[in-house]
Amino acid sequence: MELGWGTKGAFRRKEGNHDYRRQREVVDRVTAHPAWRRSGGRDHVFVLTDPVAMWHVRAEIAPAILLVVDFGGWFRLDSKSSRNSSHMIQHTQVSLLKDVIVPYTHLLPTLRLSENKARPTLLYFKGARHRHWGGLVREKLWDLLGNEPDIVMEEGFPNATGREQSIKGMRSSEFCLHPAGDTPTSCRLFDAIASLCIPVIVSDEVELPFEGMIDYTEFSIFVSVSNALRPRWLTNYLRNISKQQKDEFRRNLAHVQHIFEYDISYSSSNGPVPPDGAVSYIWKKIHQKLPMIREAVTREKRKPDGASIPLRCHCT
Repeated sequence: MELGWGTKGAFRRKEGNHDYRRQREVVDRVTAHPAWRRSGGRDHVFVLTDPVAMWHVRAEIAPAILLVVDFGGWFRLDSKSSRNSSHMIQHTQVSLLKDVIVPYTHLLPTLRLSENKARPTLLYFKGARHRHWGGLVREKLWDLLGNEPDIVMEEGFPNATGREQSIKGMRSSEFCLHPAGDTPTSCRLFDAIASLCIPVIVSDEVELPFEGMIDYTEFSIFVSVSNALRPRWLTNYLRNISKQQKDEFRRNLAHVQHIFEYDISYSSSNGPVPPDGAVSYIWKKIHQKLPMIREAVTREKRKPDGASIPLRCHCT
């Protein structure tokens, strides 16, 4: 349930805000149920597909397991209202202890390893040049890389008009740049994986789906923002990666492509969700959280009336 999208800044208002009304209706109905009261919501799951989804009621749904594509919007919003300037997890924030990072749906078609062809371009990026917050790195990278002969930096999105351009760009490039935007990640990373274009992730605060189950260093390049902004550092680094290393990265990309697939069309018609797709991996990650959730519910039961327990994290 997204319930958070609207015109810029409009989602913050309550008066006359249909999003706020819908969010309020959802939370009032869910929290009134005996199942919520039994666990304090800790064994409930909310699917939030936008960084500011359920923004008005985020403190109330915080005890639940949140399936989010990105932590960026939650942390940024919470940092504005928090009096604590430290980096400790606040009660209204998401947490890797209980929540699950899920993949964006990729917008470009999947390229199989057997279909891979020559890639004459070193590095490719297509997206908005100007972004806020951590995404300011994009404009600086554009200035550094925009005039390199074997690097393509294009403004735009892989929508109806830019889709074919994005397919061509990613499939003909060795590496695909994934800098932070308004939040630390985007669907661009998963388009690169689908296109067998080795992701170059320049986003210091990025969190990724299914870590602990897959190792992103086997098929992605991670570069700190500080190094990426050093003149010619990134291009020299990428050019020094051997063909053998790039081939291995690409084989590993092909090996994990199915993990990020929500589409079940390749399975038997109307049959169960494939055991190795994104939905199954999400449930596996939720299952990993269960011992902590059971402990949190048990601890909540023994708290006497009137007791004040410090909010150390979501597991308290």
